[in-house]
Amino acid sequence: MDVGDDGFSRRASSGSTWRRWAGQVALVYTQLSVFSGNANPSLAQAICHELGVPLGKAEVFKFSNENIFVKIGDTVRERDVFAIQSFTSPVNDSIMELLIMIDALKRASAGRITAVIPYFAYGRTDKKDQPRVPITARLLADLVTVAGAHRVLTMNLHAGQIQGFFDIPVDELSALALLSRYFDDKKLKDWVVVAPDLGAAKKARNFGERIGASLAVIEKRRVANAGSSEVLNVIGEVAGRRAIIFDDEIDTAGSVLGATRVLEQAGVEEIYAACTHGVLSGPAIERLRTAPIREIVMTDTVPLPPEKQLPKITVLSVAPLFAEAIQRIHHGGSMGALFR
Repeated sequence: MDVGDDGFSRRASSGSTWRRWAGQVALVYTQLSVFSGNANPSLAQAICHELGVPLGKAEVFKFSNENIFVKIGDTVRERDVFAIQSFTSPVNDSIMELLIMIDALKRASAGRITAVIPYFAYGRTDKKDQPRVPITARLLADLVTVAGAHRVLTMNLHAGQIQGFFDIPVDELSALALLSRYFDDKKLKDWVVVAPDLGAAKKARNFGERIGASLAVIEKRRVANAGSSEVLNVIGEVAGRRAIIFDDEIDTAGSVLGATRVLEQAGVEEIYAACTHGVLSGPAIERLRTAPIREIVMTDTVPLPPEKQLPKITVLSVAPLFAEAIQRIHHGGSMGALFR
């Protein structure tokens, strides 16, 4: 490669250049492209708006035989490409769309491909906790890697060890600052953050520290693979206080509903709920509609269709955070400040 004495060479391609730095020669991506599947196009558009770049052209659809097809409509040769796709309903279609998009980008000679997965599904299947069961989160990590992604950008994984399932770099953003800032701005007092189960206690504690609140934990027993649980008790002082039930995601809202009942019996003054990922599957909306919860705060990592929009639900956008992360990855900047 021909690198000049000034440290720069002629452009390697339309999307990258070689640069000499501290005696080393490295490829620098000068062009950034962003594409999206069908899972959460509004978030992808919002991220592009924050970045000041257009969303890339791509056809992503399903044939009548249910085979998914992706065609990239823009040049990506030697570009720094970010493919945005949450693993949301229909989950398996969303996963396949991303894998096929990554493959299409790789075969179009993209310089570097970052899989941006705001919500990573199958996160609960992160270990073999019963005989003869899979570790699906590891399988997904392998699929994304083999498809051709060079790195992953995600937010609030259900289990931290999932980062280690990948053989490529993983940047895991956190919505804690966004959510805690929202509750801080309410200027209310006597908060107590409630973990709906023992597994969520550490995340709830971290959230509580940000808003100056104490921690309480709901003790419960989960019933095998049925997705249901039996609430036993609340550990902590909650009477006469404002409670925030906090978890990384709300799925069927069974845990939230059970926690609400126990907190009411314990004499809580007001009940709020907060999460990063509002999956809201199955009976979740009806449960939340009738639950004595003043407000439910979540982010837009998972799209909220009109039929699921309740007056008590507040959605905060993570687009600025993802846009900042994409800028830092593209320019080789530090990501440390974004993990807090």
